[in-house]
Amino acid sequence: ARSTAGLAPLDASTLTIERDSVSRKPPPKEELVFGKTFTPHMLEVDWSVDHGWKSPRIVPYQNLPMSPAAMCLHYGLECFEGMKAYKDDEGATRLFRPDCNMARLNDSLERLHMPDFDGEALIECMKELLKVDADWIPEGEGYSMYLRPTAIATDPFLGVASCSEVKLFVIMSPVGPYYAEGFAPVKLYADTENVRAWPGGVGNAKVGGNYGPTIGPAAAAQAKGCAQVLWLFEDPNDGEHYATEVGAMNIFFAIEKPEGGLELCTAPLSKGDILPGVTRRSILELARGMGDVEVSEREVSMSELLTARDEGRLREAFGAGTAAVISPVKSILYKGEDIDFPTGEDIGPLAKRMWDQLLGIQYGRIEHEWSVPVEADEAPAAASN
Repeated sequence: ARSTAGLAPLDASTLTIERDSVSRKPPPKEELVFGKTFTPHMLEVDWSVDHGWKSPRIVPYQNLPMSPAAMCLHYGLECFEGMKAYKDDEGATRLFRPDCNMARLNDSLERLHMPDFDGEALIECMKELLKVDADWIPEGEGYSMYLRPTAIATDPFLGVASCSEVKLFVIMSPVGPYYAEGFAPVKLYADTENVRAWPGGVGNAKVGGNYGPTIGPAAAAQAKGCAQVLWLFEDPNDGEHYATEVGAMNIFFAIEKPEGGLELCTAPLSKGDILPGVTRRSILELARGMGDVEVSEREVSMSELLTARDEGRLREAFGAGTAAVISPVKSILYKGEDIDFPTGEDIGPLAKRMWDQLLGIQYGRIEHEWSVPVEADEAPAAASN
């Protein structure tokens, strides 16, 4: 880890707010397209190697002034998070497990040898940002505010080295239901040529370099009539293809064991090639509390899925992530052969149970420590104008 001893920490008590002089109204929520609309304000915090974290500030949403030599533009020194805030039935705003996102962002920063920060301090600053743009948080099930914390190295330096300047910022985008007209189970293309991540790489960090190279394979999968890529890893020891992730989500399989009983499986984090998703973690923890499902973090091979299908033991599959929460899978195209799931064009019963519990917690209908209220009566920031 990069040492930041003796440097100033991120201090939420020094937050300042500069409000946009132009009052903008949010578009009708029915017109929202994911990731296309942004709120009037953003949060910024700068870091330098000789000072540490400077005072955080909420400012009008604006383009970033940056040198064309900025390291983030040349060497991929950037990482980000995806998280949501929700309006509950009383109109109060809630964040879902923000501490997990802050821990993961710090892990990503460490992987890039960039400075870490106080997660609780950034959460407090994000709460203030949510209050400033509270009118932009859409209400109703399926609607939420998507937050995108991002860290970039801004040094104007054409050299592969540790950065000395960082900008940490948060922008927000109001979003509607991922499935506007009910669940739409997808067909996946099991890609045997392209590899998303590998042991010792950066698959467990949320860095931009993990995403850009997936766009071409995703387009190729769509040309084959599939909605997403099922990413595989071929083990050099046994030659098996193991399922790792789907698109930009974690993947779960529900399989009936040969001796009876349902097992929920997802790839383990032990190799470092799987992103430790917050939704993934939540599903595992909820499923372990159910009592009627065996939960396993283990490798699932394509040959195992084929055998389970042939023996009638394949039950369901679904992706899990912040954007969609749960994305049901109806079939997988693997080496020219379809692996169909019996759930067909509907969401499976286990996925539906997870969906109901997660949304209940996120919208505050189920009391849970994962749902963190944004208190409207907290003390105002240090200064504002």
